Amino acid sequence: MNLPCLIVDIGGVLELTPHTGWPGRWERRLGLPEGAIEERMADVWAAGMIGEIDEPGVSAQLTARLGLDGEQLTALLDDLWADYLGSANQEMIDYLAGLRSRCRIAVLSNSFVGAREREQAAYGFAGLAERLVYSHEIGVQKPDPRAFAAALGALDATPAECLFIDDHAPNIEGARAVGLHAHLFTGNADAIARIERHLGG
Repeated sequence: MNLPCLIVDIGGVLELTPHTGWPGRWERRLGLPEGAIEERMADVWAAGMIGEIDEPGVSAQLTARLGLDGEQLTALLDDLWADYLGSANQEMIDYLAGLRSRCRIAVLSNSFVGAREREQAAYGFAGLAERLVYSHEIGVQKPDPRAFAAALGALDATPAECLFIDDHAPNIEGARAVGLHAHLFTGNADAIARIERHLGG
């Protein structure tokens, strides 16, 4: 009999990611109007989330659309990734690390190109989960049913066997629509209690 499975989001669950306000700082630094970075880069951000552009392509578009020199590009990317990576939700990470004998774990993340390498360097997620499923690698984002299917396929699991944890309500609704058990993450204590119920603890 297969062990039960757990599918976990990264940003807002395994990473604490309060917004740092980097776009506003850079708009002021570059003399751009408020909201200009999002307006000029929205299609690039969207492409990066589903792997339709690579990191050199992102850098080229930032340089061209924002008028950056090389030093500015490096500094802006540092700010972007600091915001993206946030900090470790260490309590949740440590708890999940202790579950490997009790369940199968996958990560399912709406992710930007380059995230796997940086998150591995910062947090070592490859040692936490059996499978890491990133939207920029599979070409679709949650709550698309294909994203959940990719995570289930990676674990060779059925929806009924799995609990999905995410901090974004539309993703919870999407998971339930394909038959997954799902819990909206609002804090560690509630999430851990829900996982324990799923595992029969």
